[in-house]
Amino acid sequence: MNKLITIPTSPNFVNSQFNLLRAVGATSSPFSGKQRTQEFDLVAWEGTAQLPPMNRETAVNWQSFLLECVGTKNHFHFIDPDAQTPQGTYDGDTLAGEVRLASNNASRTLSFNATTKKITSTSAVFANLVAGDFVTISGANNTENNGTFKLTAFTSSTDITVDAALVTESSTANCTVSQNIKGSEALSLAAATNTATGTIKKGDYLAIFDGSATTSNRIQLVMATADATETAQSGSPNHYSVAIQPKLRSDLADSSLVGFSSTYNKSRFRLADNEVTWNADRVSLYGITVAFTEVI
Repeated sequence: MNKLITIPTSPNFVNSQFNLLRAVGATSSPFSGKQRTQEFDLVAWEGTAQLPPMNRETAVNWQSFLLECVGTKNHFHFIDPDAQTPQGTYDGDTLAGEVRLASNNASRTLSFNATTKKITSTSAVFANLVAGDFVTISGANNTENNGTFKLTAFTSSTDITVDAALVTESSTANCTVSQNIKGSEALSLAAATNTATGTIKKGDYLAIFDGSATTSNRIQLVMATADATETAQSGSPNHYSVAIQPKLRSDLADSSLVGFSSTYNKSRFRLADNEVTWNADRVSLYGITVAFTEVI
């Protein structure tokens, strides 16, 4: 059985490299030079982090941690070492997934207007949305009309304006309009309590949980790629809409947690290799570098 291993907190790392791995295929025509790309599901963080020289009394804590990881078997909670503290002022530890569409991921007939950047539905799917919210659309005939879009204006429950260039397309059946689903590049969230408030800033990391308890598994680490939109609510938790990268690897269920504070914004990582090493010099100063990869 895989176990959660507690990583030492001292000393902190002195150097780190944090990478995002994506699986994107590309082909190029030998005749025209035109290229086509295809993005696949694989996306994960990985990297290395170097500790400062330590005497043996301190190094044994890190040696024990590395050995308890049992190579790539067990895991630990981790984040970009230089970004553990959020820049935003949100005063709760977590937020929760909250779909605000009238019906999530249902089949719709949509039209797209390139001139006005409007998306129109034959049914009231956009009810409860406001400017700043995000929707993810699939099933359109033109690839430009599929993806995650930010609302710049809410006209009605059937009509929204978005922030991206569209291709004019009329009455396309079997489109889906969704929030918080696999492949989305934005989160629709609610604050943890009726009084929790504050900002989520570009560059803040968020940990995706697979349930509504803080003991639930942390299943993905994402970064806010723009300042979140906070919409005040009277008598209920404020709404947050956050553009993220990478895309969601799985659906975020309503009420499932999203960690924000430095206690809860870490996700699950494991060692990148089954071999662990350290070095020591003649005055017993130890050098340790940790190579890690995100658990998928």
